[in-house]
Amino acid sequence: MHSDIVSIVVTSIFGPNKSLLALAEGAKKKGWQFIVVGDVSSPKDFSMEHVTYYDIGQQHKLHFKLVPLCPERHYTRKNIGYLIAISNGSHVIVETDDDNIPNPEFWQPRHRSVHAREVQGSGWINVYKLFSALNIWPRGYPLEEIHSDNRQFQHSAISQQVSGPIHQGLADENPDVDAVFRMTQELPVAFEKNGYFHLGKGVWCPFNSQNTTWFKEAFPLLYLPSFCSFRMTDIWRSFVAQRIAWECDWGLLFHEATVCQERNEHRLIKDFEQELPGYLHNNKIKLLLDGLTLKKGVDQIGNNMLSCYEVLIKNHIISDTKELLLLEAWLNDLKSLQ
Repeated sequence: MHSDIVSIVVTSIFGPNKSLLALAEGAKKKGWQFIVVGDVSSPKDFSMEHVTYYDIGQQHKLHFKLVPLCPERHYTRKNIGYLIAISNGSHVIVETDDDNIPNPEFWQPRHRSVHAREVQGSGWINVYKLFSALNIWPRGYPLEEIHSDNRQFQHSAISQQVSGPIHQGLADENPDVDAVFRMTQELPVAFEKNGYFHLGKGVWCPFNSQNTTWFKEAFPLLYLPSFCSFRMTDIWRSFVAQRIAWECDWGLLFHEATVCQERNEHRLIKDFEQELPGYLHNNKIKLLLDGLTLKKGVDQIGNNMLSCYEVLIKNHIISDTKELLLLEAWLNDLKSLQ
């Protein structure tokens, strides 16, 4: 991967903090690009070395169709960061958040092909239980499944070489769990160093936007939906992405923690409110997407994305048909960058 351009993409409303400084320092050493996308409440005087920063004004000077449609005060402004990275020639996009501190392992070269243990079966798997004996589950995992023991799945005892363009890393200390977990269970948590697991077709697990590596062929699937709650945008994106990935003969790769989260201040009851649509609909989304007949092949990703979001809108999960305008703008921007 030494010849490929790697970009880190973050959206933030804060000034330079511990996480952003650590990411900038590491990116400088590795020769990676580091793109930070601001919002209306970001500091007016944001300045950091080895950071390409775009405030709201600079974003509106970009010639992307998505920019004027993208809502302000919204995490989905990260979509603009992805487009910037792609326009800069990135072959790999590593996304994280402004409260994740990278471990030394975070800076290892990113390879599409890795040694991983294969997981086969169907339905929901709690990937966190492959890395911990604790009763812990990822944000977006259906609450009705949290006592599941994964027995319906088989995973190989020996790693083998597998390839896939989406890699989800875990986070130690304050991992990506939902408000129900945070209000009822104990933190911090440290996950076991269990390498990689590769989820095959039909194996469902939510993944997030906090420590995720995307290779070029999967870039269209980066799109974060705007007409849903802040706490569900990356989760619902993950369901669409993995459903479409199977039509490209891709599985989903999960790997051990390479960041440590020092979580920004949150009101847990507010998080719960924002996650409520997920508690009610995550399993329904799986059933709806499982029921779709999608087209095979990487060249059909855009059409398949439209099909997925159309069914989510039809079933009142995505709250506004305007989502399709944003998605079409996103796909047009990608096409113009090819």
